[in-house]
Amino acid sequence: MKKLSLSLLLLAMALPALKAQDPGFRIPESSSRSTRQAASATTGSVNAGAAVLSSMDVLDNNQTIAAGDTISIRILEDRRDALQQVVAVTGEVQAPYVGLVSAKGKTCRDLAFTIKRELEKNFFQHATVVIAIDKINVEDAMRMREVDLEFYVMFGIVARQGKYDLPTNEDISISQAILRAGGFAQFANKEKVKIIRKTPQGNKTILVNVDGIMRQGDLERDIFIRKDDVIIVEEKTVNF
Repeated sequence: MKKLSLSLLLLAMALPALKAQDPGFRIPESSSRSTRQAASATTGSVNAGAAVLSSMDVLDNNQTIAAGDTISIRILEDRRDALQQVVAVTGEVQAPYVGLVSAKGKTCRDLAFTIKRELEKNFFQHATVVIAIDKINVEDAMRMREVDLEFYVMFGIVARQGKYDLPTNEDISISQAILRAGGFAQFANKEKVKIIRKTPQGNKTILVNVDGIMRQGDLERDIFIRKDDVIIVEEKTVNF
């Protein structure tokens, strides 16, 4: 009987050591929680910028948010990790407590104050919202840039009619625009080239003697093309 009691006592003393050596032994839930929270601050390999912000005064007010961008949102008073998400095609994001909010076209600062106002209506007496753009949707940004390019249109008796890009970093004159279109075609009225230009008062027609510019060097009349100008080269009237 004494031998049995001694065996049980030795077994009870050995259990803690065996448990500690067990490869399936788990760290208590409370100590692993902080590790999981820290990991949730990132999505894939993209760091959540809002995780390191601590004031609304430093929020970006230049770059606008677009569909497909990855952004992070954090409410300082909530003491939770930054919520990182991709802006939906509709331009909306999921804001904590508030729900869907339109983000497209807003800066981080604009969006943060929009969410702040909603939070302070029903959820917080004072809310500090920090937002960062963690990754820009480059492909959509490039497509938008292409759509926003300035242009002018060339019609009439030239080699190549059509729509032409208007560079934003240099000026294009009427003579240069004609050359870009391959020059005048046969029977073009070079002395009366029309430029239809939009103004606040309506469309304005400008007549330019491009022949005088090219042949006589009358550069003072070589006016610059502007966005949305329509250039029309009419056929020269021939009297027999």
